[in-house]
Amino acid sequence: MRRVAHLVVIRVVVVGLLGFALAVVGCGDDDGATGTDAGSRPLDSGRPMTDSGGVPTDAGPAVDSGPRADAGSLPPGDLPYGDMGIAARHPGDMGIGADSDVIFADDFESYGSGADLDTNWNAGVYWNSDIETGGGANVFAGSQSLRFTAPMQTSELSNGVARTVSPELDVLFLRWYSKFDSSFDIWGSSHNGGGISAHYFMGGMATPGIPADGMNKFLIEYECWRGEMAEMTPGSLNIYIYHPEQRSMWGDHFFPNGDVMPNTSIPGNFGPTFMPRTNITPEVGRWYAFELMLRANTPGSRDGRIGMWLDGVLIGDFPNIRFRDIASLTIDRFGLSLHFGSNPSGVTHKWYDNVVAARSYIGPMVAP
Repeated sequence: MRRVAHLVVIRVVVVGLLGFALAVVGCGDDDGATGTDAGSRPLDSGRPMTDSGGVPTDAGPAVDSGPRADAGSLPPGDLPYGDMGIAARHPGDMGIGADSDVIFADDFESYGSGADLDTNWNAGVYWNSDIETGGGANVFAGSQSLRFTAPMQTSELSNGVARTVSPELDVLFLRWYSKFDSSFDIWGSSHNGGGISAHYFMGGMATPGIPADGMNKFLIEYECWRGEMAEMTPGSLNIYIYHPEQRSMWGDHFFPNGDVMPNTSIPGNFGPTFMPRTNITPEVGRWYAFELMLRANTPGSRDGRIGMWLDGVLIGDFPNIRFRDIASLTIDRFGLSLHFGSNPSGVTHKWYDNVVAARSYIGPMVAP
């Protein structure tokens, strides 16, 4: 198994409000008025290669492994971090799928080829989704990982795998390991991480360009945004989001320092407890543990929340979020993706491994 020490090696991008506003001029309206497009294109999973449409498989018998950190009950600034989560109870992730808080786990070791992915990813397997075999640098743990390929082309393409959540939930944590190819050089429209959503996908198809209104849908994606070729690849980590107060019909971007794109001159409505953090650009050619939390708000209250961790470090925390106005709008799907509007630079890849979805904080894998 690969080494699982989690010293975060990052390139830090400190972006002031004015500097960031200037950086996106030409990518959308950023003059202080409500804009329509930050330069990001809609999240669109493309045409499914396979779609089993089946019921999610059981993660295994429930195991009660002791006390848990419940992020929903913790005040802002006090979210769990590091080895405070489920993974610490399962060194090397052994048996993690049987934990009573875990709803899904996949280490990609069971597949003979990418054609088998729909046995577990029952909400769709899209385009160039394959299995990396033989271990090596492109596998985090074990001998296999998930590989998405971005061919050299100037047209849009979406690679992805997705899973339904049943029964639907109000809170979900999603952890995955991922690595950008050292050749990764995509800018502009791109979705390249993991996401959680509520009824954004209808009949297996995305619904881009239709704003969230509190009753129809919401979506978040933890990903990198690189608006211009001159910006450092793969771009700044952020939350791409459809929510009832979104500024663009194509969705907004929340950055750890508090910027909201489009119109970064307008502060985000994250409430008085929001803590700005430094924007981060991860390295290409390196494995990281990513974790995403979505806590849907109580209808009528602004107690929704998003958390984003990198190698167990909380790098972004967005409280005071309104996702919904009705209690029946609940989380029904999560997935991984590599979408791009254009890739003229050459063939590149992104790898994923050791995915866990759970009701509480997971944390990075710990050494056995």
